Amino acid sequence: MNLIAISRWIIGSAILAVSGHALAYEEFAVSNGGTINGIVQLEGQVPKPKGYNLTTLPDPFYCGRISDGQGWRILQPFHVGSAGEFRDVVVYLEGVEKGKPFEEGTNPQIEAKDCLFLPFTMVVRDDQSVTVTNMDPVMHDIQAYETSHLGARVLFNVPLPMNPAHPRNFKDRSDAAMYHKHMAGAPTKQLVNLSKGRRIFVMQCGFHAYMESWGVAVSNPYFAKTDEQGRFVITDVPPGTYKLVVWHPYIRTVNEQTVTVKPKETEETTIVVQAPTGRLYANEVLEHDYVRYNVTDEAQKEIDPMIQKQKR
Repeated sequence: MNLIAISRWIIGSAILAVSGHALAYEEFAVSNGGTINGIVQLEGQVPKPKGYNLTTLPDPFYCGRISDGQGWRILQPFHVGSAGEFRDVVVYLEGVEKGKPFEEGTNPQIEAKDCLFLPFTMVVRDDQSVTVTNMDPVMHDIQAYETSHLGARVLFNVPLPMNPAHPRNFKDRSDAAMYHKHMAGAPTKQLVNLSKGRRIFVMQCGFHAYMESWGVAVSNPYFAKTDEQGRFVITDVPPGTYKLVVWHPYIRTVNEQTVTVKPKETEETTIVVQAPTGRLYANEVLEHDYVRYNVTDEAQKEIDPMIQKQKR
């Protein structure tokens, strides 16, 4: 899917972006900081995933080792547990002008593995580099865009080379699917330099459209990602009142609450996010595929989900 089209749908990201960047953050040793413990839950029906016909994109047999058994790769941007635990969403504080230092040597690392960009969501500082490494025996290509209500702008577009020790010419299609070895190619390091007033960017593979990774830029180190239980912890917060924001790239609305942190105390909070409704993306999985998009029986037999058989 064209990422310029994607940007028009990500209204929630746009709303977050218009706030712009705060003044320069001041670092100091926090001696009486508090802690925020929280849970993020998704309320409502989990949105449908995206679907990609593997026969229309390169490397269907290797990348099809993760597929639905009918020749389709499924991408579910919403990672939600059985009790509504909203996983892999970013939670961050706004309004913190000074506090603990950013961790040193924490440039974001992304891996292309089994035709996935991992992780799906990440946190960056503006003007910070992101390192991407190809672990697969196939070529990938990074197309990175910043996005907001103003539309998309290209950040960089570079090839992601594979390790030269990987075989390049498989004898037949089954060889490509049976090859499971991962070896790191030469890392690609790119600077994320967002325009004024923007804080959301996305990376997609130019060859394999189902490979996505989203990032949000922050101005202070008070952020976290939710775990398998939907929980997060933010520590060493200077006493004060702040805005606590939950971010997910496909949530259209702003989800935030005001929190007050007291010296050396723990603030417990639960944030309930309403699941978006309606069609979120053009390539949403359909209940009944149109005939022209169907994968032939012959192709289905050759695209074997050896690693994971996905559910629609």
